[in-house]
Amino acid sequence: MSMLYHRLDDSPRGQIIKLLQRNGPMGIKELRQALGVSDTAIRQQLQYLIADGLVTGTTAPAKGRGRPGRVYTLTDNARHLFACECEDLALALYNELLLEQGPEVVHRLLDRVGQRLAAQYKHQVRGLALQERVRVLSQLLDDRGIMSDITEGQDAIILHEYNCPYHELAAAHTEICEMEQKMLSEVLGADVELTHTIVDGHHRCSFVVKHASSPSDSSRLTIHES
Repeated sequence: MSMLYHRLDDSPRGQIIKLLQRNGPMGIKELRQALGVSDTAIRQQLQYLIADGLVTGTTAPAKGRGRPGRVYTLTDNARHLFACECEDLALALYNELLLEQGPEVVHRLLDRVGQRLAAQYKHQVRGLALQERVRVLSQLLDDRGIMSDITEGQDAIILHEYNCPYHELAAAHTEICEMEQKMLSEVLGADVELTHTIVDGHHRCSFVVKHASSPSDSSRLTIHES
């Protein structure tokens, strides 16, 4: 299992955490349908997770004439379960490089890091159609511990990443997100736009992928995401 969430096993508790990370707030019924266990079992596991400070419950607005429901979501304390264990070291090293070398040198190095990361994936998607390249890349990311999937629209494909392996670094330095965007564009040989980020409070990062085109074509993109 990937080091990014090796602390999570396939127990009901681990599965609940991964479901909430991927889907955002969920109710008892949704968790029961996803896991195929009883409401009692779900509630028991949620009680343990709440006691551990990993999950919190809130009242959701009522749907129609029904009563308000209860939904559950991960707390900030759960983020470490998905983060790289060397995240603190990476942030410290990055800050030291900025002090010693300055932003221009560090950004140049960051571009090279992005190119190196792209090389790890690029040969595995070479020769495939764009749609298939995105699918394969999503699986490769998932295998490495970055939970991901795709949504296919009329004009584009959206690649979603549900956990950030370097959240603290990206929160402090937004150029990390830009590196990820450029890296994905290089791997896919396509235009990639970052529309949602975890560090901005969304429960996933979303990258809109479309065939490389001229600037005049960019206004034609019509894809919607909640």
